[in-house]
Parts: sequence; structure tokens; C-alpha cells
Amino acid sequence: MRRANNQDSMAVALAGSQEAFVRRGHLFMVADGMGAHAAGELASKLATDSVPLIYQKLRELSPPEALRKAVQDANQLINQRGQSSEDFKGMGTTCTTLALLAEGAVVAHVGDSRAYRLRGRQFEQLTFDHSLVWEIRAAGQMPSDQIPLYVPKNIITRSLGPNPAVQIDLEGPFPLQVGDTFLVCCDGLTGPVEDKEIGTILACLPPQQAAQALVDLGNLRGGPDNITVIIARVKGPQTACGGSPAAAASGTSTAVVHPLIWTLLGVFVVGGLMMMAMRQWVAAGACLVGTLCAGAAAMVQWFSGGRAETAAPTGPLGRGPYTHCDCTPDMEFTERLAGIVQELRGAAVGGDRVVDWPQFNDLETRAKNAKNSGDLSQAIFYYCTAISFMTRELRKRKGAQ
Repeated sequence: MRRANNQDSMAVALAGSQEAFVRRGHLFMVADGMGAHAAGELASKLATDSVPLIYQKLRELSPPEALRKAVQDANQLINQRGQSSEDFKGMGTTCTTLALLAEGAVVAHVGDSRAYRLRGRQFEQLTFDHSLVWEIRAAGQMPSDQIPLYVPKNIITRSLGPNPAVQIDLEGPFPLQVGDTFLVCCDGLTGPVEDKEIGTILACLPPQQAAQALVDLGNLRGGPDNITVIIARVKGPQTACGGSPAAAASGTSTAVVHPLIWTLLGVFVVGGLMMMAMRQWVAAGACLVGTLCAGAAAMVQWFSGGRAETAAPTGPLGRGPYTHCDCTPDMEFTERLAGIVQELRGAAVGGDRVVDWPQFNDLETRAKNAKNSGDLSQAIFYYCTAISFMTRELRKRKGAQ
């Protein structure tokens, strides 16, 4: 609702046959670009165009290693394109790629776009946010509820493109069960909409309607960023294939600076700016010294040959899931949705909009009846359907005028 252009890109590559599924599975990918002069838009598009193609071509590698190599190659492609033009220099993008394989779900991840799994009423985040806030928490510096407000939530510590090499997280394989629902999305959704709300909507609506409801809810809460959502639900048993799911041909070497150094660098920079704004010159000077020390440490580690071997995985990958929440429908969220429906009604009436009132009223009545009878899943279904219906009507009528 606030961006002039869309810097998100997405890709969906479904296996066309059982043989293709066993070999490489289904692929789902979201990339959220960053950079001026449409550079972020280009970076995310390069990622979503190249990763699925490279992944399919690397048949000599296992799916997890092929996924890692595809993301590495995409990073090099974006970096080279950025170096070739002053307008695109430093451009980058997040990259979260989910492969649903016969042996389970595997995720390749860089940045703060996310992959989730809903199983029953348990909603799990499978990826670790490469953000300043998450890195501070992971480093054990302080609990998440004690991180100062001046530490920005949207500063990411890793992305594809700015550097020739990038550290890629692999997570999984997470075994599949019939009914499992996977969500891949950018922070345009997870910023304004809470995990519990996302999981509850996934549990109560079919995938297509859930995707629309989530986008509508994010936009109704201000829509500060582009919103991209992919939902995949396991509808039947998967055919298993032989071999170790994480067997790989070889390891690779990438230049790595420890995340804690980047974290400290970011904290010192932000803290120094805050202290300067408050005219706390001694504290600002201390932050400057810390910034110089952290920057020097990063440069020494980067240029001194400090390269970490990313060994070929031979077992479970990563440490996900990283968060869990119970998404059983409750009255609090149901009432929250009912309030949004009333606000939309008021906006339509106040703006003298012509909408299909009989259908909207019917959806709201069904939602109220379900809520009063204690069927909160149905109530949430109808309230979300009413919200999407009204937002669609308002856009349609606005366009007609």
C-alpha cells in the first residue's frame, strides 16, 4: 500500500510426473529485493529466474546440495550484475527456497523471508531470520524482550548479491504428512501479521483463500511493504525413494565473517547515532571506538583467508524449527476479525461505495452464527471470506470510478 514498485519475486516449479517428483520434488521460492533505481527488483528477479533452472540441471548432486549450489550461483550472478553498473551496485535480495521432496521438506535460506510448516494446530518457523535482532538474540547478548527499541527490526545481516560469497542455511529434511501446510513469505506479511494469526488462518481456510486473506489482512494493517505469499498443502502420501536424503558429492569453501561481528558492528553504529542525537558525546565516542574495532575485525577475518569449509551434509540439516506456536482458533482472534469486518462496513458506507451488500451481509451473518454456536474455525473462515470480499469490492468499485 506504500511502495511505488514491487521488489518481491516468486517462483513455483511443480514436478510434472512422479519420476520428476522423486528426482527433484516441487520447488517454491520467495525473494525480497533491496536497492535503489529498481536494483532490488532486478536482484529478486535474477534469483527467482536462476535458482529453479540451476537446481534442475545439477542432477549429479543430491537435492539439498543442488539447492545450495543453485543459490550460490544466483548470488554470484547478482553480484556480477551489480558490479557491472553503478545504478545496481550493492543490490541484494533475500532468498527462501522450499523443496518438497519424497524424503521430506528441505529449505535453502538467506535473509529474513521465511518458511513455515503447519501440522495440525502447531505452527513452526523452519528458518532463522538473518536479521540484527535475531543475531543479537542468538549470540546470547540479551533476551528478545529486552532488545532496545532503537535496534531496527528490518536490518538484515545476510543477502544474495552484495558480496561474491554468501553463507547459505540448509534446513531439513522435515518429514511430510498428509495435511501438512507449508508457507513461504516475505517480511511484508510477517511484519504486520503475527505468527499465531497466520497459522490460524492457514488452519481454517483452503490455501488459495488463505493466501488472499493474509495479503488482505497485511494491507489493512497499513501494508508498509510488498507482500508475497506461497502456500502448499500435502494432499496425499508421497512415494519414498532410496538413498540418503542428505548425501552429497563434495563440500565447498566460502569466505565467512562470524555473524556476531556483524551484529556488534550494527549495534555500535545504531547506538552511536542514537547517542549523538541525544548529545551523549562520551557514549557516542565509545560506540565509535566499538564500530572501528568491529569493522577492523570483520576486515581481518574476511581478507586473512578465514574461509569456512561448508562440508557436504550427511545427516539432518540446520537446527529448525526455530519457533513454535499453538494456532487453535480462539475467541480473541475471532473478535479481532469481526472488528475488521465492521470497520470495512463503515468505510464502505462512509465513502458512499456501491457494493454487493446482500452477499457481504450473508457472509457476516454466517460468521456470527458460527461464533455464537462455538464453531470458531467456521467463524474465522466466514470472517476472512467477508474481509477478502469487501476489499475486492472496494478495489473494483474504486477502479470503476
